[in-house]
Amino acid sequence: MYDRSTRWPDAPGAYPDPAVVQADPRFAELVLPFATVERIAGGCRWTEGPVWIGDQRCLVWSDIPNNRMMKWDEQSGHVSVWRAPSNNANGGTRDVTGRLITCEHLTRRVTRTEYDGSITVLADGFEGRRLNSPNDVTRAPDDSLWFTDPTYGILGDYEGRRAASETPPAVYRIDPGTGALERVVVGPVQPNGLCFSPDGGTFYLVDTGVRPGLILAYPYRDGALGEGRTFAVMEGGSSDGIACDAVGNVWAAAQGDDGYRGVHVFAPDGTDIGRVLLPEQCSNVEFGGPLRNRLFMTASQSVYSLYVNVTGA
Repeated sequence: MYDRSTRWPDAPGAYPDPAVVQADPRFAELVLPFATVERIAGGCRWTEGPVWIGDQRCLVWSDIPNNRMMKWDEQSGHVSVWRAPSNNANGGTRDVTGRLITCEHLTRRVTRTEYDGSITVLADGFEGRRLNSPNDVTRAPDDSLWFTDPTYGILGDYEGRRAASETPPAVYRIDPGTGALERVVVGPVQPNGLCFSPDGGTFYLVDTGVRPGLILAYPYRDGALGEGRTFAVMEGGSSDGIACDAVGNVWAAAQGDDGYRGVHVFAPDGTDIGRVLLPEQCSNVEFGGPLRNRLFMTASQSVYSLYVNVTGA
């Protein structure tokens, strides 16, 4: 097995990178022979929620236990604190006008950062009861915002505050026009990462509350979901955050033993076609860069990147 212990964190990588592992010929079309995994930031406790801010050419992510959000500048490589305290922020995305949407564990809410820096609360309860700890969020084809609400942020005092759950773990939808909150999925033990296929016809959802972890797929049409099915089983551990590329592959953060943790890439038919191995547990993924062909990976205490031969959806 490839030993990365002599490479990380500062040793340069080889071409082609042995951390990029092909399991199916289709994977060869997605990777570049002269691109290597790079560690672009460290010194965190648990990184999550990467969001590419294209107009500023930077990546913003959450360092949940340290109660802060960090920023990496693409042009200088400089890393700085972007927001602190962050209310133990976790996942994030941008709305259709570019405003940052953030899931917060501590306040058990989903917020929007306005252009002037002020904060607007989009959701903090449902039917008179508090949410658990919003975890990850994505934008749907109709520009509504969908977020997951597992209990991780209220299980202890490390990534939030210990509290009783008032609502079952679920997935919610925020209407783009009215702001109304709708519960759209109940059933997964701990709904976590989520994304839509590039054609808008499939909604993907990770359940991290079972072992092995599952990635579920639901048909999506005219704002409504059909019956879910198992899309992929994470036999060696679990997934977390996920993202689709422009041709419909699902890039899934993976957590497990050495040789498994990193990012697994699933073809639209659910086949595991390749992996990007990391020395740390991977929590989430985001496509960014000026051409959206750079994969960013938040992983335990660090953030990694890899140029790929496909763009994000």
